[in-house]
Amino acid sequence: MNTVLTLDEVASYLRVHPSTIYRLVKKRHLPAFKVGSDWRFKLESIEQWLTDAERGQGDRLMLASRHTEN
Repeated sequence: MNTVLTLDEVASYLRVHPSTIYRLVKKRHLPAFKVGSDWRFKLESIEQWLTDAERGQGDRLMLASRHTEN
């Protein structure tokens, strides 16, 4: 089962201000997708993003801000 988080939940999980999440999404540095007008985030993708960032691959995290899943 895929856990999907809201913007505020991701901000809380990462312990940053929601505006930081908006900025990262706008720059396409954080994996996200939209449901209507609201941003959503797959927990698995956020955890992978963190792992990549810890390994110094943060510059390569130019992920699409709109993503479709089956």
